Amino acid sequence: MTGQVLQPSGDPAIDWAARHMPLLAATFAEQGSALSGLHVGMTIHVEPKTAVLCQWLLQAGARVTLTGNIGTTVPATADALRRLGVEVLGERTDTAADRDAHLRTILDRRPDLILDNGADLILRLAQGAPPSERFLGATEETTTGGMHIRALPAEPDFPVIVINDSRLKLLIENELGVGQSIVQGFMNATNLMLPGLRVGVVGYGPCGKGTADTLRSLGATVLVADLDPFRRLDAIVRGHAVVDLPALLRGSDAVLLATGARDVIQEQHLPLLRDGVVIAGVGHEGLEIDKAALRAASVETVSLSPADGDADARVLHRLADGREVVVLHDTNMLNLTAAGGNPIQAMDLGLSLQAQSLAVIARGEADWRGARAVPDAVDRHLASELVALLSER
Repeated sequence: MTGQVLQPSGDPAIDWAARHMPLLAATFAEQGSALSGLHVGMTIHVEPKTAVLCQWLLQAGARVTLTGNIGTTVPATADALRRLGVEVLGERTDTAADRDAHLRTILDRRPDLILDNGADLILRLAQGAPPSERFLGATEETTTGGMHIRALPAEPDFPVIVINDSRLKLLIENELGVGQSIVQGFMNATNLMLPGLRVGVVGYGPCGKGTADTLRSLGATVLVADLDPFRRLDAIVRGHAVVDLPALLRGSDAVLLATGARDVIQEQHLPLLRDGVVIAGVGHEGLEIDKAALRAASVETVSLSPADGDADARVLHRLADGREVVVLHDTNMLNLTAAGGNPIQAMDLGLSLQAQSLAVIARGEADWRGARAVPDAVDRHLASELVALLSER
């Protein structure tokens, strides 16, 4: 497999990632011309692998305006992209209000294509924000974002390709990649030993499944809660203890939230939490625990965060009855806040799906309105490319 070559970015982490992303290089060799001259508005985690996608877009002749998600922007990556010519809005310390302003700015720039991560830009366009005169359509990275789009009272009047609806991405990036990187983030954030630890995983979709399976392979005892009977069955036959949410909360030393929904752990669940439990987020939004209820139930909060790191890396909530609950990184995605994000090879695939899908839209081949999965031809092409790549070793 051959492709074009990127010039050094000036950031070693970006250049290291680029060396291990041959699928993306090949994709731009094949598809990059379709994106030439277009303005791509993006919201995605700003870290070295996504920076490689931005580099390729620039090299293909596209213009890029970018903002990150709350708490996951890597400052060195953002600075490197600015030097390369990407308009990067925001910092790692941005609040929700800051990010909202950046989203408005992106839409004010009137991009021709949108690459979204959580559907924040797509929802604004669907609800009346004026698009560019030559606006072509959008991609959405996440399952959560796809759910938001499909819940609209009327579908968007432009094509949206939901990347997480790709069978290939669900297997390679979500299950295998997220599983590895979330567990790596948990170990980085806590320095706790996994063998013998009782870990509850709430949600056994692809990301929860990969997380639970990785934990078990490293010696943890894993409890799984999920509403779907097929997922519960899958968890049982893979060796996990399947319980309801209350039993999971009562029995877990650590709880990882992987549903992609909001307020899964509510006020009535707080009395069930074990003393000393550690809670962390796997899902996209970091809203799976009712944070206001936890704050209201706390008589004291204490930072246990490293002096040279994020202020919310480890925050202890002491409840009225003396129990302590530790929340990692405000339940934002632990693989990005406490580790290097998904493995490079997994992101190589995921970002190749993004680039291929943007090219499909740019060529006018997405002849539909509303949210659809990645075209099967794209999925199969990249699957074949990945098989060939791995077979060459």
